[in-house]
Amino acid sequence: MGLSLTVLGCATPYPSTDNPCSGYLVSHNDTRVWMDAGTGTLGPLQRHTRLEDLDAIWISHLHADHSADLLTAYYALLYADIERDPVPLYGPPGIADRLAGFLTNGPQRSPVESAFAITELHDGHEAEVGSLRLTTRAVEHGIPAFAVRVDAGTSLTYSGDTTPCRSLTELASGTDVLLCEAESAVKTPDMAHHTPEDAGDTATSAGAGRLIITHVGRFLTPQEAVTRASARYGGEVDYATPGTTFTVG
Repeated sequence: MGLSLTVLGCATPYPSTDNPCSGYLVSHNDTRVWMDAGTGTLGPLQRHTRLEDLDAIWISHLHADHSADLLTAYYALLYADIERDPVPLYGPPGIADRLAGFLTNGPQRSPVESAFAITELHDGHEAEVGSLRLTTRAVEHGIPAFAVRVDAGTSLTYSGDTTPCRSLTELASGTDVLLCEAESAVKTPDMAHHTPEDAGDTATSAGAGRLIITHVGRFLTPQEAVTRASARYGGEVDYATPGTTFTVG
């Protein structure tokens, strides 16, 4: 099985009735990585893989719409019908204490490390997960935030949440698919996101083979975002429709 991307959800900043927040399943052969665990994504994840079969979880940043379902995953992993070793979890610095802060309800710290084998990300971090190679770069979002490139013969680059920045363009250089957020409808001086035009520019500058627009803000329709991105990028542009599986390459 080649490299594929399944969209679990892409809403921001809260789920809609038919669209959870940001979450994606990246698959290659028998390797499965849950990439961002936004609000409501644990449910649809289980349509495609069991928690027992996950090889890793990768989290771009600690805003709730990208990480909140780690809390419910914790209960599933430790207190339900699942038996497995801790899931490798790659996330921003401080992720263990952030989880424990939410989960601890008494004098004893909740055993988050019993559910997750946690590795803190840094700029340039590399990891081998099954048949996948994950390369992480720090991006610009006002808090510690990261983008990731997944390589397995073909390549997928995910922006996470970020304003346009050199590190994302460098990471995505020559990538087969760029999965890029486009939350902002208009540019503002304090903008911490891409507009659709920015997503098109990033894809063009990186020489990406295909652009998938995701995390579109609520003041835009998906079609508006795709049309605006297409004005800046000459390749194929798609929207990350929840439930869709894209073949990479």
